Amino acid sequence: MIVLDTHIWVWWVQGDARLTTKYQNWLQQYESQGLGISIMSCWEVAKLVEIGKLTIPDPIDVWLTAALAYPGVQLLELTIPIIVESTKLTGFHKDPFDQVIVATARIYGCQLVTVDAKILAYSGVQTLK
Repeated sequence: MIVLDTHIWVWWVQGDARLTTKYQNWLQQYESQGLGISIMSCWEVAKLVEIGKLTIPDPIDVWLTAALAYPGVQLLELTIPIIVESTKLTGFHKDPFDQVIVATARIYGCQLVTVDAKILAYSGVQTLK
């Protein structure tokens, strides 16, 4: 399984051109092994819609249900180990969404798929590059 950062998941579902062929190939390659989506990504999408930084074609509950039904998608719940791990990311930035998503990848022992420069620069998580 790989864990998808929120923007990768949104770009995939929305058919956004920012999801390059390289990333599309990774999603296809790992689909049978699992594409992990942190429950925090669901909250992040909902918050972005709420504050007007993201436009989606459906009401948020409909969009989330459909996006979580994509092939290979596995919803990764927030657990106590993930919460604790998110507080142990030495040298990482303070965005709580990113902290939980990085901690989720670490707890599951999975690579994280992102284009976020701060996450890619953080040595404490394995990313696909």
